[in-house]
Amino acid sequence: MKLRENMTTEEIKKRKKAIMLRLAADQRSIIVDEGKEILVGDCDEIDDVYKHVIDMLPKDDCRFCLYNASFEAKELKRESLIFIFWNPNSAPSKNKMIYGISRETVKRKLTGIHFEIVANKLEDISDRRNIAEKLGGSAVISMEGKPL
Repeated sequence: MKLRENMTTEEIKKRKKAIMLRLAADQRSIIVDEGKEILVGDCDEIDDVYKHVIDMLPKDDCRFCLYNASFEAKELKRESLIFIFWNPNSAPSKNKMIYGISRETVKRKLTGIHFEIVANKLEDISDRRNIAEKLGGSAVISMEGKPL
């Protein structure tokens, strides 16, 4: 999700900050989870973008999430594209198997991924410090404008 230097403010606001992908009803393809996305322009209205992304994950089913994390490390602001594989223990076994098999194929189709996170329970991803550790370790001082 690189920004092009010549993008207008309106074009930037229409870019995706996060998007959920799910198994289609026929269980033969991965599709965008309708209504489960955050646009860059929506971020001003969301108190905690990272928490909002986590809250979009279903409790009892798997998802893939592509999330463009904004963070600050020392005196540098950066963004990193994170691929989250949400595979909760409470998900149906068949879905867990299909998502698990599809994971590498989906990642290969998406470009620019810097990090992958595999989570089986909310505790794996609800603490932003765990994500910050992958982004830059102790150098990361804030994520999505929230101090660690």
